[in-house]
Amino acid sequence: MATFISHSPEETRAWAEAYAKTLSAGDVVLLDGEMGAGKTVLAQGIARGLGVKEDVLSPTYAYVNSYAPMFHFDCYRIESVRQAEELGFSDYFDAGKICLVEWSEHITPLLPEHCKRIAIRKLGEGEREIVT
Repeated sequence: MATFISHSPEETRAWAEAYAKTLSAGDVVLLDGEMGAGKTVLAQGIARGLGVKEDVLSPTYAYVNSYAPMFHFDCYRIESVRQAEELGFSDYFDAGKICLVEWSEHITPLLPEHCKRIAIRKLGEGEREIVT
């Protein structure tokens, strides 16, 4: 495991942008952290590192947003694995794009066997611990 301490959202995005260079098509990355920890900031940095030019917003109400090289999931409002199955989540994991998944614990049975994981934790105002 590797740990990085970020002192600002900009540092978190820069770290995530560099992390994106380690990803390959088909990778599934679980973004773990409490509400407001910075999971979407991580997703924004990863997207930037993958060349996404669009604004990356949390897909809380859409469940999943699609960008050219990646899908970004927010499973916070998923109430059951069945709901995720009905939304076709498994198909996304087989589509050959990078998948970033927030609140993955809500869909654990649907996740591929080998996932990468980034944990982000608040340490203070603007300061975050990022563990891979």
